[in-house]
Amino acid sequence: MAQPPARDEQAERRQVAALPWRCGPDGVEILLVTSRETRRWVTPKGGRMSGKTDAEAAAQEALEEAGIEGVVDDRPLGTFRYLKVLKRRAPRWCVVTVYGLEVTAELPDWQERDERERVWVSRDEAVRRVDEPDLKALISNFAP
Repeated sequence: MAQPPARDEQAERRQVAALPWRCGPDGVEILLVTSRETRRWVTPKGGRMSGKTDAEAAAQEALEEAGIEGVVDDRPLGTFRYLKVLKRRAPRWCVVTVYGLEVTAELPDWQERDERERVWVSRDEAVRRVDEPDLKALISNFAP
């Protein structure tokens, strides 16, 4: 198996992500989705979008990947890095800027419904389910 590239071997790809949240009966709940290829639990994320702020792009990714709408904070919560592994392509490091999204609507049907699962979990459970250490820290320290 090929070794992942060193972070300085190529430019990191920039992405944006939403951290969807709501206040549940036991406190803050986080919505996670599965990734399409590896089925890992992640937050909705994707590339930056021309004509949209990064926060707006993060909200758009949340709509497409998780079928949710809400109020996005235009101040980033922080960033995390992960190694994106695509079929038939070299792995590439991505740096992801994360924006809080207070969910106000959960749609019964959405663009990637047949490709992903979504689940509401407690903050502690979200930390357990995601793999990226920096994302774990962002979720653990998140306070609306």
